[in-house]
Amino acid sequence: MLSMKKLFTTIVCIVASVAAMAQGVVFEPDGTTLEQAAAKAKAENKLIFLDCYTQWCGPCKKMAKETFTLAEVGAAMNSKFVNIKIDMESAYGAPLAKKLQIQAYPTFVIFNADAQEISRFLGYHDAPSFLKVLEEKGKDDASAGLKARFDAGERDPKFLYEYLASLTAAYKGDEANTVAEAILEGKEETFAADSTLRMIFFRNITNPFAKSFVYTAKHPEALTAAIGEMPVKMKIQNVLTGYQRQLINEADGTATLDQANYDRFSALLDEIGMADADHYRLQTLITLAEKQKDFDKYIAYIKQYLANPALDADDMQLARWVRPFSGPNANPQHKEEMKAILRQRLDEIAAGKRQPMNTIGNMRLSRPTDDLLRVLIDAMDGKMPQK
Repeated sequence: MLSMKKLFTTIVCIVASVAAMAQGVVFEPDGTTLEQAAAKAKAENKLIFLDCYTQWCGPCKKMAKETFTLAEVGAAMNSKFVNIKIDMESAYGAPLAKKLQIQAYPTFVIFNADAQEISRFLGYHDAPSFLKVLEEKGKDDASAGLKARFDAGERDPKFLYEYLASLTAAYKGDEANTVAEAILEGKEETFAADSTLRMIFFRNITNPFAKSFVYTAKHPEALTAAIGEMPVKMKIQNVLTGYQRQLINEADGTATLDQANYDRFSALLDEIGMADADHYRLQTLITLAEKQKDFDKYIAYIKQYLANPALDADDMQLARWVRPFSGPNANPQHKEEMKAILRQRLDEIAAGKRQPMNTIGNMRLSRPTDDLLRVLIDAMDGKMPQK
């Protein structure tokens, strides 16, 4: 027979087990890193479940409130996974999001105990849907197997298309770009004639140094003839802008320029003959100065941009540049310099040298942009806008 002490201990264990089963998902304490989760997963022979979220993400909050709190979800996860939540805009989360290629929220990533990704899925799920996908993804190592084959040098076209589809579905942009480059290898001058290859170029090529992109940027004629001028221009701009945004590294609350890649990117802009190459250079430096809170440089770079005859900042861009000076604690000198820039634009509009913007794309503005610029000047002076 069990002693009273052993019986009590057994009862406590049973009660604890029942309580664990009756609760929702147990996440590790805030601040737990992927590395710490991996150490625990190894010790407990578990997988890792990572909830990639942001503070502003509505579906993320809905998952936390409606799905992760349910007992059946907790019962399925707590015994199998070390569960962690990481804000992808936090000091630790931002570089991790870049490394993991997280592009939408919420994204759920499953790792083995060595922190090697097994699979991922996205978006809000109710409990039945979530548990179904979790069961599939928790044992699905197809992506890892496909990666191993690719890394080993397999380049059979059927395999490449299969792997690309897997990566595209998982929103793994950098890896999808790599596979897309392999598919387009040697076809840089001819892919425009093939609708499937065109789709791969538009959907998956994100690297401005990709041979297919460099050729297209230099010689857009064939692709333009196939689908029109505007989509080609937009693709080139989007790839360049996307890469330009990656040139600033953020970690531990600091921002630094990736100088080597900035120089390489700058040389590429000249190589492909971008008329507005300085837009990408200066926009990178403006963004860096803002993140570093070096507003002397910030305004100096804006003035360089506005003085460059090859560039043209529209009224909405000016409005976005004012953002750091909207608060009451902004440096008065910086405010005066920005107000002077806005007043100069208003003078140009009043003189008929420029027209105020009434639309952005297909969206009609509630008021013309000259009114907006006046409101911003008043706001920097602490005046409330008139209704």
